[in-house]
This record gives sequence, C-alpha cells and structure tokens, in this order.
Amino acid sequence: MLRSIDSRRRATIGYIAPFLAFVGMMAVERLIPLPPQWLYPVRFLIVTSLIGALSWPYLSFRPSAPLASMAIGVAVFVIWVAPDLLFGYRHHWLFENSITGSAASSLAPHLKANLGFMLLRSVSSAIMIPILEELFWRGWMMRWLIDNDFLTVPLGKYVPSAFWIVALLFASEHGPYWEVGLAAGIVYNWWIVRTRNLADCILAHAVTNAVLAAYVVVAGQWQYWL
Repeated sequence: MLRSIDSRRRATIGYIAPFLAFVGMMAVERLIPLPPQWLYPVRFLIVTSLIGALSWPYLSFRPSAPLASMAIGVAVFVIWVAPDLLFGYRHHWLFENSITGSAASSLAPHLKANLGFMLLRSVSSAIMIPILEELFWRGWMMRWLIDNDFLTVPLGKYVPSAFWIVALLFASEHGPYWEVGLAAGIVYNWWIVRTRNLADCILAHAVTNAVLAAYVVVAGQWQYWL
C-alpha cells in the first residue's frame, strides 16, 4: 500500500512538475524585470532538467500513428492562424481585454535579430512546451479528473466532463487566442482518445508549434509569441 502511494506520488510529480515550474517561472518573470535573454535560458535549463530527472519514466517517443499525428499538427497550425488571415477579428473585445490580454509580442526588437535567442525560443516552443503540456493536460489532468488515482485510468479514456474541462482550461492558458486554443485542445483531446498514446499527442503538438515558430520568424508574425 505504501509502495503504491509512493509510486503514485512520484508519477504525479513527474507529470506535473515541469508544467508548474514553467508557469511559476513565467509568473515570477512578470514581477522581476530581468532581461529575457537571461530568463529564457534559465527557464529552459530548469524545465528540461525536471523533465529529464522526474518525467522521463513516464514519457514515450513511439507514436502509433506518426504520419497522422504530423498531419494533425499541421491542421492545428492552420486552425490557429486561419481566423486572423481570413477574418482579422483578433482585436475584438472578446479577444483583447483585461482578462485575456492582447495579441502583441513582448519580444524587444533586438531579440528578434538575436539568432541564438530565436533558436532557443523556437526549440523551446517546438520541443519543451509540447512535452510539458501533454504530460500535464492529457497525461495527468484528463485522467486525474476521472479518478484521483490517475494511474489506474488508461491514457485516452473518454469521460465527457474530463474531456471538456481539459479543453476549456487549455483554452484559458492561451490568453487572446483562447478560441483557437479551445479548438486545439479539442483536437488534441480527441487524438489521445483515438490513439491512447501520449507520444502521438506530443508529436502533433510539436509539429503545430514548430510550424508556427517558422511562420512567426519567416513571416514576421510576432504576435503569436506573446
């Protein structure tokens, strides 16, 4: 019994610690005005260290449907940028207010010309963030909402309340992009239900973020990097 509780505690920490550290450091960074070129490497080092030390036993990088996962990743990218390209409603009060913030990049102009910083920001977006978010949202929370002993819940088990709560919380995480965040959360949730494999969701999410990073840098659409 004690061993079971201990293994569940270790698993919980492995699934949630990188995400909580990432969010916590972002909150601290808003209070302490240190240069982003210092903060980003520190954040990257701490979070990747946590993933390596605590989360590695719970990660798999063997997707069951790699081509479909990549296609879904591209589709979510299209969902993310299409509304702005087609309708341009991002500055409506529903998406730009005191709660959601506004769709404007916080990056200083000199950072946009800093190759090392841009590379680190892109790698963080395409690799680190998909891992920590998929561990937290679909690896842990979607199961924990079904049963506190989440390890007894198979990955991808469909319970409507857990599915929609995670989708809504995932949307809230994305500020002024909450409506496309909701769509992305629904797609990723559906994909874990379909594949029952966290690696497929990590790959899909990684492709979305990698293509978005390329779009941001090449097309100068910096507003997607808040």
